[in-house]
Amino acid sequence: MRWLYSAILYALTPLVLLRLLYRSRRAPDYRRRWAERFGFFPQKLANSIWVHAVSVGEVQAALPMLRALRVRHPNIPLVVTTTTPTGLQRIKTAMGTDVISAHVPYDLPGAVRRFLRRVRPKVAIVMETELWPNLYHQCRVAHIPVIVANARLSERSSKGYRRIAKLVRATLQDVTLIAAQSAADQARFLSLGAPIERIQLIGNIKYDVALPADLFTKAVALRRGWSEGRAVLIAASTHAGEDEMVLAAFAELRQTFTDLLLVLVPRHPERFDVVAQLCQQRGYNVARRSEAAADLSGADVYLGDTLGDLMLLYAASDVAFVGGSLVPVGGHNVLEPAALGIPSITGPHMFNFAEVTAKLQAVGATDVIADESSLASRVAYWLQDLQQRQRASEAGKAVVKTNQGATDRLLVAIEKILKARD
Repeated sequence: MRWLYSAILYALTPLVLLRLLYRSRRAPDYRRRWAERFGFFPQKLANSIWVHAVSVGEVQAALPMLRALRVRHPNIPLVVTTTTPTGLQRIKTAMGTDVISAHVPYDLPGAVRRFLRRVRPKVAIVMETELWPNLYHQCRVAHIPVIVANARLSERSSKGYRRIAKLVRATLQDVTLIAAQSAADQARFLSLGAPIERIQLIGNIKYDVALPADLFTKAVALRRGWSEGRAVLIAASTHAGEDEMVLAAFAELRQTFTDLLLVLVPRHPERFDVVAQLCQQRGYNVARRSEAAADLSGADVYLGDTLGDLMLLYAASDVAFVGGSLVPVGGHNVLEPAALGIPSITGPHMFNFAEVTAKLQAVGATDVIADESSLASRVAYWLQDLQQRQRASEAGKAVVKTNQGATDRLLVAIEKILKARD
C-alpha cells in the first residue's frame, strides 16, 4: 500500500508547492530553503543524532532533551529538522550553533533517501505524532533506529488512522521504540498494530518545563513598563477566529476592570499584522513587542509579535487564555502557564492536551469553558479573587512538579539504543 501512498504524494507535490508559495505572501520564509524539503541537506555528516520536531511547540518540548544530548555527546553532530520556518527560528534562537537545523524532507522515497545519505544518523528521534511511512521504511532499510518520543495519539487521530489501518500498521512495524506519554496513548498505538514490546510508557516530557533563572526578574521589569498595578490578561497562541472572541471578552471586561491590559500573542507570525490591525479597528492603542520604542504605559493591547518570548509574557501576566481551543485546532500547552503559577482558561477543543488539561482542571488550575460566551466571566472570576488565584497557582505548579522526570527516562532509552549501535 505504500507505493499507492507515494504515488499520491508525488501527484500532490505541485499543489503542496503552490500552497507554500501562497503562504509565503504573508510569511516570506516559506519561499526559502525549498531544496531541503526534497532532501538536499546542506552538509554531509556521519553518525549524527537526528531529532525531528514539527514546529514551535514540539521544538520547545524537545529543548531539555536536546540540551542533554548536546552535553552527553559533544562531538556528535546534532541535527534538528522542523516543518515550519517558525520552528527553525525557534531552534536557532534556543540552541544557536549547538545544532544543525533544516526543514524535514517531504515523505517522498527519493527525498528521504537523499536526506538520510547526507545526514547518516545513528538514530532518528521523531517528536509526538509524526508517522511518515516512507521515512520510517527508509530508516529501517538503512538500519537506522526510529524512536517516536513523547508519543501521543488522541482518540480523534486514532480514528483517522484506522481508515488506512494497513499502511499505519506497516509504518509502526518500522519503529524501534514508541515512548508513550500516557497509558491511553499506549493503548491506542497498540490498537493500531504497534508491537507491544516496542512501546514503553515514559510520560510527558512537557512537564519538564525549564525556566530561565532570570525569567521572573525580567517579568517584573516588563510589568513595570506597563505601569505597576494593572491587571494583565494574556491570550496566548491564538488562531484565526479566536482573536475576535478574545477582543469581545476584553471589551466586556474593561467595563469592570477599566485599566486591564490584554497581552495578545497570535500563534503564527504571518498573522501579527492582521491581528494588530484588528485591535486598532476596535479602537485600542496597540504596543508591539517588536517595537522597542513603543509607549507601553498607554497601551490597551500589547501584541507579542516576537518568537521565543511566550514564557516571559506568561510570567508577567495574571490570568491566561490558551488558544487553539475555542476553534477545533486541539489546543496548546497549558503546562507552560501552570509551571509559572498562572491560572488558565481554555475552550473545549483540547484534544491534543486532553490528559494534561484534565489533571489541571481536577485541581482547579485550569478552567475549561464550553464556548466564548463564558470567557469574560471566568477571567473576571480569577481577577477578582486573589486568594483563589493563589490556590490555583500552587495547585498548577504541584501538578507540574509531581509529573516531571519523563525527559530523564527518555534519555535512558535513547542512550540504550545508541550504545547498541556502537
